[in-house]
Amino acid sequence: MAGNEKIVFVTVGTTKFDALVETVSSKQVLKQLESLGYTRVIVQYGRGEYEPDPVITPTFRLDVYRFKDSIAEDIHSASLIISHAGAGSVLESLGAKKPLLVVVNEELMDNHQIELANKLYRDGHLLYCTPSELLKTLQDMDVSKLKIFPPGQPEKFGAEMDKFFGFS
Repeated sequence: MAGNEKIVFVTVGTTKFDALVETVSSKQVLKQLESLGYTRVIVQYGRGEYEPDPVITPTFRLDVYRFKDSIAEDIHSASLIISHAGAGSVLESLGAKKPLLVVVNEELMDNHQIELANKLYRDGHLLYCTPSELLKTLQDMDVSKLKIFPPGQPEKFGAEMDKFFGFS
């Protein structure tokens, strides 16, 4: 499988987001990912309490880990990234020019993640949903319509963040 792997990388960053980890590792979602041609899912589950069991079959694999020094290799090897809506994870994924599906944590108070994800969605750079909408979003998604986030313009992203949070 190694030479022709089609990988989904799932990250929650340094946070705890068990709803995303549980949903993405559910049989229904894994089956949907496999039906879309993905052969491997790598889940970085951060500070979460829920740790999915790894899965290994002749045609599909689910690998999990809590943290590692750098997730850059996982991002760059991915064909699709499913991420929490943390600005760092979103920016790193968009900077790698990878299709990005952001899953917003509805349990956060004063949730600015929805507004950030919605803005980048309206600009055509990513798809977003909540954990309960993940399966349907995967069934309906067309990542070919996503626009590449402009490279080398972190100041543009920073300016958008400043406007968004009312700093400018």
